[in-house]
Amino acid sequence: MSEAAAGPPEPREQIAGLTFALLLLKPDLTIEQVNPAAESLIGRGASRLLGRKFLDVVDFVEGRIGEHLLGDEAQTVARGLVMHVDGRPLVVNLTISPMAAQPGWRVVTLSDAGQEERLGDEEPAPLRGPAVLAHEIKNPLSAIRGAAQLVARKLGEGDRSLTALITDEVDRIAQLVDRMQRLGREQPEPVAPLNLHAAVRRACEIVRAAGGDEVPVREEFDPSLPPVLANEGALVQVLINLIGNARDACRDEAAPEIVIRTRFVSGLARNVMRLGRPVKLPIEVQVSDNGPGIDPALREHIFEPFVSSKKNGQGLGLALVTKLVRDMDGRISHDRDEAGGWTHFRVHLPTAK
Repeated sequence: MSEAAAGPPEPREQIAGLTFALLLLKPDLTIEQVNPAAESLIGRGASRLLGRKFLDVVDFVEGRIGEHLLGDEAQTVARGLVMHVDGRPLVVNLTISPMAAQPGWRVVTLSDAGQEERLGDEEPAPLRGPAVLAHEIKNPLSAIRGAAQLVARKLGEGDRSLTALITDEVDRIAQLVDRMQRLGREQPEPVAPLNLHAAVRRACEIVRAAGGDEVPVREEFDPSLPPVLANEGALVQVLINLIGNARDACRDEAAPEIVIRTRFVSGLARNVMRLGRPVKLPIEVQVSDNGPGIDPALREHIFEPFVSSKKNGQGLGLALVTKLVRDMDGRISHDRDEAGGWTHFRVHLPTAK
């Protein structure tokens, strides 16, 4: 038979030819199949891997990887994890993918993070993943913005506030895409004096416009607060995430409620390494909800990537919030009032001089 007439390779041959490690795990996390790249990365042959528990073979410094494997069926993606095999440390990129047709079964892939970085420096990549993602998101955003402008021309003056909201939000999302494209590598966004209460009300308006169940929001504002020093787009995004999370957390309560408080506090500061000095943080905005609260096992880790209390959550929202708050030299914290039945998220910000 000629080479051109040959059929496609068998699935086992395709898996064997992969350059990254692939392991198939049973519901009890026993290793069922491995490819040659997995044998090479782990340093053991298939005969020494099959039938063993995955977490007995490898040890992750990040302990929550085990929780993801033993937990729900959500996909997990993590980069730069430290993994030990027979006491030998490796820095790897990891994916855990559930098999929809086989409940409980998972496919795990591992790749040498250090090797990927070395290859990435040498290989030309005019369009890397984040750039492609930004391109794919921005194209429809431009279309939405243009459509909103056309609709605005046919509406009366009283209805144009809705189309203005659409165009403003498209612009803000486009800026957010730009920030995320360079997340972790860029300099902090420029900050300027702004009205905290205006940012809170803007975020509330956007959350309400997004639809879903209406949850009452009670404002307890200190009208005497001075302007804060922040980036408007970043601060609005932080508040959208916190208010949206609060709404999701309490919407199933008999009488759901969100409370947003602002106040002046004294004595709080944060050491900012790039400035070489502490920054005072006297302005506090607190977003509270009367939902059941976050799982106690997750409370110490909720600001870290890939940690989520939502069934279908990706665990990136609060990680992004933390990044944005720190870029504004601020601080974010969380606590639970079990006696009162409230969950509180607090953001502390500097004042504008």
